[in-house]
Amino acid sequence: MHGEYKVPGGKLVVVDLDAEDGVLRRVRVGGDFFLEPDEALPAIDSALEGAPADTDASGLAARIDAALPPGTQMFGLTTEGIGVAVRRALAHATDWTDYDWQLVHDDAQPPALHMALDEVLTGEVAAGRRAPTLRVWEWGAPAVVIGSFQSLRNEVDTEAAERHGITVVRRISDGGAMFIEPGNTITYSLSVPAALVQGLSFTDAYAYLDDWVLGALGDMGIKAWYQPLNDIATDAGKIAGAAQKRLAGGEGAVLHHVTMAYDIDADKMTEVLRIGREKLSDKGTRSAKKRVDPLRRQTGLPRATVIERMIGSFRERYGLTEGRVTDEEMARARELARTKFGAPEWTARVP
Repeated sequence: MHGEYKVPGGKLVVVDLDAEDGVLRRVRVGGDFFLEPDEALPAIDSALEGAPADTDASGLAARIDAALPPGTQMFGLTTEGIGVAVRRALAHATDWTDYDWQLVHDDAQPPALHMALDEVLTGEVAAGRRAPTLRVWEWGAPAVVIGSFQSLRNEVDTEAAERHGITVVRRISDGGAMFIEPGNTITYSLSVPAALVQGLSFTDAYAYLDDWVLGALGDMGIKAWYQPLNDIATDAGKIAGAAQKRLAGGEGAVLHHVTMAYDIDADKMTEVLRIGREKLSDKGTRSAKKRVDPLRRQTGLPRATVIERMIGSFRERYGLTEGRVTDEEMARARELARTKFGAPEWTARVP
């Protein structure tokens, strides 16, 4: 069995192993990480040899920690990352490069239709009728997008939203509210087979699916990192938030979407969103305006250029061909936008 895992912000870990009679056998760890002293690598292999095959990543990491020679130094590598690679090998997880990725980057769409497209396209990936897809959104109207389990009245000042012409919609994924203005926001979705994140914990799946965009930002001169559970941040502040939803059917699929602040009208945002003091305190900030630091200021690039470079980075890493939403998919999405995502019953399902 073969497993690979790129440590967030670090290097690739590769594990080859067998599982016999419920334990790990013939374990070999490799990768492009840096490790000193040389004796540390065989110590890692020995620590994993004979481990129960149902040991979780943390348990495997503990075995490795106990076996490492004194003074061991790891660069781009963690013992937890090795444990994750082992779990992915045992789960027969796939890798990004195992797929022919499609790009969908269409004209602007209404907010409710975007919610519906996420559900339809990810369902098609789960059923095996669509290739894994990177969809870059263009917004047809300003919006507030609330998480699947959020209370509408607690999160949004609906009178202020109506006054500013802002549509409120609810997505199928969990997480927090996002404030959207078409020219100030960059949003993308990944609709991926469940096999891509096999062996990863819920938290690790966020980091794993965010890693490519951290590299893209780095190429634009932005040192960004994954901040658990679902933020992308820099020294200047948060620049993006992610959310996920797992869909059954066929082999299953995961929807992972990210909204990035290219620019922001902070006064309008704080007028429309009911951002509580407790949430702000958790983030270690004094005001909502300081929580988000837009990409426009950090890159100095036009929004279209930022998107172009992000797409180019993904294509360079994993390959990416131009795709489209089929007529059948669009028809289903339009119906779903009408009957579900545009309906007050769904938007206010948690009042």
